[in-house]
Amino acid sequence: MKNNHKKYKALMLSAMVFLAFGCKKTLDINVSPNNPLIETTTPEVLFPSAVASTAGRVGGDLTILGGIWSQYYTQANASNQYKTIDSYALTRNDFNGSYNELFSGALADYQLAINLAKAKSDWRYNLMATVMKAYTYQVLVDLYDQVPYTEALKGVDNLQPKFDDGYTVYVGLLAEINDALAKDYTSVALSSDQKKTDFLFGGDMSLWTKFANTLKLKMYLRMVNAKPAEAQAGITKLYTDGANFLTTNAGFATFEGTPDNSNPFYEYNIRRLNTTTNLRASKTFTSWLTTNNDPRVNYYFGTANPTPMNQGDYTATATQQPTYASATVFAQTAKDPVWFISAAESYLMQAEALERYYGGTGAQAMYQNGVRAAFTQVGLATSSVPAAYLVYTGTFEQKLEKIIVQKWASFAGSHSLEGFFEQERTGYPKTSAVYSTDASYIPGQWVYSKNGVTSGLFPKRLVFPASSRDRNSNTPAEVPITTKVWWGK
Repeated sequence: MKNNHKKYKALMLSAMVFLAFGCKKTLDINVSPNNPLIETTTPEVLFPSAVASTAGRVGGDLTILGGIWSQYYTQANASNQYKTIDSYALTRNDFNGSYNELFSGALADYQLAINLAKAKSDWRYNLMATVMKAYTYQVLVDLYDQVPYTEALKGVDNLQPKFDDGYTVYVGLLAEINDALAKDYTSVALSSDQKKTDFLFGGDMSLWTKFANTLKLKMYLRMVNAKPAEAQAGITKLYTDGANFLTTNAGFATFEGTPDNSNPFYEYNIRRLNTTTNLRASKTFTSWLTTNNDPRVNYYFGTANPTPMNQGDYTATATQQPTYASATVFAQTAKDPVWFISAAESYLMQAEALERYYGGTGAQAMYQNGVRAAFTQVGLATSSVPAAYLVYTGTFEQKLEKIIVQKWASFAGSHSLEGFFEQERTGYPKTSAVYSTDASYIPGQWVYSKNGVTSGLFPKRLVFPASSRDRNSNTPAEVPITTKVWWGK
């Protein structure tokens, strides 16, 4: 799978560079256009390459991890591809490719782009690369809890960087974002060619400002359990300063749908495996959708009445579960976007912030905006939102549960990793005391995988990959995947 991804990224990038800069320059046949000499590279070349790396991994194999652990879908009982994920049996040999690519591909390119941008006072690419660096780092530290940061991305100057704890990484990233926001990145617009290198916003720096603020809001909300005072101070400063947040989706939505230029989830799960049936509808998710008459069930599963599997029940035989042979697959297309932060997520985060720190003033409007945006995101009219979803009453915890469950319902697809993170942070959706075959099962509650190997404990993190442990003597001692990360509840 790793080699396929490298080919996929290289071909996609060559198309992107061509689209961005055309055929204006004579090529040196001794220099690959996808790997330009460091002396001649520019932020304009590095930035789209890094974004492709982030989208390719966060929206690819990590989406599969997030989707199974968030119980949108489960491993089919007639195949083997994702059994280690669904049974929580991951080892240091899993997800090496994502770890390596996000560090040596995405983060290395972002950092070099930042260095080059700063050298010529190009504060536009400095902000863009800094925000995407922070987003990518956050995904890594939320998965592993500790990652190289203060000594990382220095090339041959430090091949064995120390690992920093998650809190240190968060504080450092927030400071980097603040420093980039303090620069003058708006007085000089990007040229028409430069705008083509910005796959998120086409060079609209006001949207990059909103993305930066919204990412900061997400990071502070992640801190509410471990660092409540700092989380509150950070969020209230955002509001005091009049920060604007995203009202549009931020992500990679320019896939052509052709081989090696498709949505990475589709590329990993369908095109590369030459099958459409590895991931089947999980009863956890479908029971919640159908119980609530949620029309998004058609978007996610291609039918109003999906036939689900119980989570992790991939060892069931045909005689035990005769319907599993026809269990509904999770719907995907080659042009599906990869969202980094969606408009729905932005609104729902604001609703939580207003509930926590402003007595709920304005929270209902933000919550309802978020629910409607989640429907718009999948092409549905806001009039199709079930009326019960818009009701916003109760205690703080009851409102928080509504906010997070609606987030979870909006994340299915190439944004699914966030469902896993948010449940780890808040405990919502709730976990069930019984398996989903029990008559007392409550739709939407998470169940422990039928074939789980962690003694009833849900996974909370990834183990450090072999690629790090074999090469970096500073890799921390192994921690069970059932141990919460620093901000976990």
